[in-house]
Amino acid sequence: MSIICGVPILECVYCLACARWAWKRCLLNAGHDSETWGLATPEEFEPVPRLCRYILAVYEDDLRNPLWEPPGGYGINPDWIIMKRSYKDTNGRAPPYFLYVDHNHADIVLAIRGLNLAKESDYAVLLDNKLGKRKLDGGYVHNGLLKAAGCVLNAECDALKELVDKYPNYTVTFTGHSLGSGVAALLTMVVLQNREKLANINRKRIRCYAIAPARCMSLNLAVRYADVINSVVLQDDFLPRTATPLEDIFKSLFCLPCVLCLRCMKDTCTSEEKMLKDPRRLYAPGRLYHIVERKPFRCGRFPPVVKTAVPVDGRFEHIVLSCNATSDHAIIWIEKEAQRALELMLQEDHSMEIPPKQRMERQETLAREHSEEYNAALHRAVTLDVPHAISPSQYGTFDEKKDHENSSRGSSTGSSTKSKTRDNWDELIERLFEKDESGHISLKKPLAAD
Repeated sequence: MSIICGVPILECVYCLACARWAWKRCLLNAGHDSETWGLATPEEFEPVPRLCRYILAVYEDDLRNPLWEPPGGYGINPDWIIMKRSYKDTNGRAPPYFLYVDHNHADIVLAIRGLNLAKESDYAVLLDNKLGKRKLDGGYVHNGLLKAAGCVLNAECDALKELVDKYPNYTVTFTGHSLGSGVAALLTMVVLQNREKLANINRKRIRCYAIAPARCMSLNLAVRYADVINSVVLQDDFLPRTATPLEDIFKSLFCLPCVLCLRCMKDTCTSEEKMLKDPRRLYAPGRLYHIVERKPFRCGRFPPVVKTAVPVDGRFEHIVLSCNATSDHAIIWIEKEAQRALELMLQEDHSMEIPPKQRMERQETLAREHSEEYNAALHRAVTLDVPHAISPSQYGTFDEKKDHENSSRGSSTGSSTKSKTRDNWDELIERLFEKDESGHISLKKPLAAD
């Protein structure tokens, strides 16, 4: 009799638990991800709208006669374009991109477009991955995106080196949207590991902006490269938030809400500790910039606010059940809202009116604060016992002096690990590609786990 009476109680408890979960999920807003982060400054966020327009320009066949332009135009001088590659040029191994020298901002830019839903080759890049399939620099990365990055760098290495030599005071910026963001982030990693291929370029001259980034690297790499790689996320964008394998996402493209809901249920049953300690779990790379423009239980868009941090735990782990989860992924919306956010920053900030000396001091202070934040994030990763968080690597977020101290403290075992985790450019290309008798380079067949 007691068993029979207990059944309704168990059902009620189960229903209450489900109702509580549903209520919490429905109340979860994108603003919760970054509510403890600091505000971005106009100096650090200034390149974002401009780079978004450069990515949009890759979609144009002829920039002298563009078919579509955002308000204000792309801001590109066609005479400064060094090269522009199409799907035909890359043989489908990488998305289209162009190399551009921005003399107005002393910047050498390689911009990569996002996913083309009509191109099978883009899906082939996305689907070429399984958890733990590809190791790089003591962590895990997306195999297909790494191959695409290798293809781009192998083709443009000489041109980049020539430009770096020709313009020694220019920065080198890799940027991309969606699929292109993952390629740009991993391209940046490979360049940083093989700077001798670009005339021993100083690390401080290299940067990356991944717009609406795909999850492409493990947590230890995402934190360690946060001094160079930056990710920009608009409000509810689903892609940086879901650790669902990309092949599942795009195979279920026409039932994406179902996939996102199922992912929410799985995340609820997975502890935060288990997520952090999974070395194969991929994340959005680098420092995060979150553009927040909507509030819970409020209709319409509000003046956008940009939050920034180098988080370790709570790094866009939970999907937001929102009707804007896919629209916030569009590069057009991101460019528009990023420009609005920058204009509001400049209105509220009068740094353009202060003397140059004080402005330089402010930039130095910002750089110092960012450096302290990197160190704190890496120590936080160690505290949380994130796998390989202190993996021996001369490409960490510490400065050169600290890197030298860390390497001198390491044992002989650590030194051997370092030699194993770092991939030489020639070795990496050999692993990713193969040459036929005529010397033509082609992609290898999918490899097993390293």
